[in-house]
Amino acid sequence: MRVSTAQIFDSGTRGIGRNQSDLFKLQNQMATGRKVLTPEDDPIASAQALVLTQSKEVSSQYLKNQGDAKGKLGTVDAQLSSLTDLLQNVRERVVQAGNTTLTNTDRSHIAQELEARFSELMGIANAQDGAGSYLFSGYQGAVKPFSLSNAGATYVGDDGQRLLQVEGSRQIPTNISGRQLFESIRSGNGTFTTATGGNTGGGINQGTALIDQGSVNNQSLWSQALVNGYGDVEIRFSVNAGVTQYELYDASSNTLISAAPTDFVPGQTISLQKTTAPAQDFGVSVTLQGSPAAGDRFMVAPSASQSVFTTLRNTINTLKQGINSVGSGNSTTEFVNDLGGNLLNIDQALENITGMRATVGSHLKELDSLGSAGEDLQLQYAASLSNLQDLDYAKAITDMARKQLQLEAAQLSFKQISQLSLFSIL
Repeated sequence: MRVSTAQIFDSGTRGIGRNQSDLFKLQNQMATGRKVLTPEDDPIASAQALVLTQSKEVSSQYLKNQGDAKGKLGTVDAQLSSLTDLLQNVRERVVQAGNTTLTNTDRSHIAQELEARFSELMGIANAQDGAGSYLFSGYQGAVKPFSLSNAGATYVGDDGQRLLQVEGSRQIPTNISGRQLFESIRSGNGTFTTATGGNTGGGINQGTALIDQGSVNNQSLWSQALVNGYGDVEIRFSVNAGVTQYELYDASSNTLISAAPTDFVPGQTISLQKTTAPAQDFGVSVTLQGSPAAGDRFMVAPSASQSVFTTLRNTINTLKQGINSVGSGNSTTEFVNDLGGNLLNIDQALENITGMRATVGSHLKELDSLGSAGEDLQLQYAASLSNLQDLDYAKAITDMARKQLQLEAAQLSFKQISQLSLFSIL
């Protein structure tokens, strides 16, 4: 085959250019540390790297969301801790106020202190996070959730949960609604409440009897009693021939539901039941210590949701009213019973807060687990991307030395071949 001088020059130029291009590519790879600079270098590796990079960015965003969620929940938990300390302090003062040797002036001083605690409680309820959003207003972060009212405070937020996506299939709430924390608190023992007096009148209790919080013996019987309209029950006392007796009335209709008066002794447990036909056991009982006087009444009613603000306001009002003489306000018995009822409601509020803190704690623990898993996943993504994209420097250096040798050989051979000519031998 005849090879022209032009073909020799063209072939030599292409060979030198190809080797220079390979060296240039190797130089760029070594400068960037990447073996895949463009999709044409390795189409399959480029496609896999793109998918892994997107997955890694999504995982990174989840980690960021988890950090944000931990920060928000940490702020909520700090406020719950402050709220617990505040109510514990209130409880101690209420227990102290129950000492009947104190004077009304002493109780008034305690009431003034509790007014300051009330202001602190309002401050916690209207607390804000670092971004200026109210913690306990539900969805409405820009709305101040609580405002003062005669009964304590009024909630103007909602029940919404602010959710953050912390995993592909997991959203975590980063707030607690004010209604759930401060208002949805069951009064009394959570099933029913006890109190002195009754809703059908009866004056002020003059005896020394104190009623406890009561016990639920059979929840289904109590539920059935409510269905039948027997939730509000009055225990009315009378004294006949020196014997203290009691009868049960349906307070809502002022109807006697005891078939006959029952003798009473201090410390006796009274089972609430309808003994007139048709008989029905209500499944609950109460215990009274001390001696009731003729005409004394005690009330049992179904529990309802009561705001902690209302509980604290009622406690302050009870302390301000104090113990007064017959016919002019609370008797000693009524004062102690009312204060005991308020103390029980404070305990219910503390129990509710404990439940909220347990929920927040479980979310924080879950976020820690998700964070650890997310960080491990980030390492796996990084390792996979490194295998696809990162340069093997040992191989690259070897390839560069080989390409340099090829280029030098191509240049030298081209130089020698290009000098060949018939004219040089004439």
